[in-house]
Amino acid sequence: MTEPIRVFLLDDHEVVRRGVGDLLEDSGTITVVGQAGTVAEAAADIERLQPDVAVLDARLPDGSGMELCRHVRRAAPRTAVLILTSYEDDEALFEAIMAGAAGFLLKQVRGNDLVDAVQRVAAGQSLLDPAVTRSVLERLRRQDAPDPLADLTAQEHKVFDQLRLGRSNREIAAELFLSEKTVKNYVSTVLAKLGLERRAQVAAWDR
Repeated sequence: MTEPIRVFLLDDHEVVRRGVGDLLEDSGTITVVGQAGTVAEAAADIERLQPDVAVLDARLPDGSGMELCRHVRRAAPRTAVLILTSYEDDEALFEAIMAGAAGFLLKQVRGNDLVDAVQRVAAGQSLLDPAVTRSVLERLRRQDAPDPLADLTAQEHKVFDQLRLGRSNREIAAELFLSEKTVKNYVSTVLAKLGLERRAQVAAWDR
C-alpha cells in the first residue's frame, strides 16, 4: 500500500484544526502528524517532524503563515506548504508565492477540494493559477526594473514635473528662473534620458 501523506496543521483556532484534520484523515490517504496554534510552536514541530505537507493559516497572532513558509523552505525543504486563509487578499497571495508556497486556498474551499489540494502539492504539483503567477512575475519585473527617473538631476526633475503639468518652455523658464534656451536644453535632455520623442509623452507618463 502507498504510504499516507503526512500533514501538519497550523491554525490558531482549535476547532478549525480539528475539523480540517478529521476531514483530511477521512480521505484514507492522509494522516495528520502534528498541529499547532502558534507560528513559534509550528516552526519547531515542522522542523522536527518533516511532514510531506504543511497546511498553514495565513494570519496568526504571533506571525504569518508566509513568514513560517520561508522558515519551512529552509528547515524542511521537502515539505510542501499550502497556505489556507479566510480572506481574498492579493497581498497575502503575493507574499505566499514569494515565500515559496506550493498552494494558496480560501478556507471556504470544499472538503474534497482541500483533500485534492493536499494530494497534489504532496505530489509536487502547484496550486497557483498561471494567470496569478504571471501577474506576480510582472509585479516583480516592475520592482526590479531600474527607475528611469533616477538618472535625472535635481534640476531635470523640476523640468520633468513642469512638463507633466503641460507647461510651455516660457512658463517653465518663469517658474524656475531660467532662460528659455536653458529650458529648451533641459527638455531635450529629459526626453533623451527617458527615451521619449515628444514632450506630450511626459504628460502621459505613468511609470
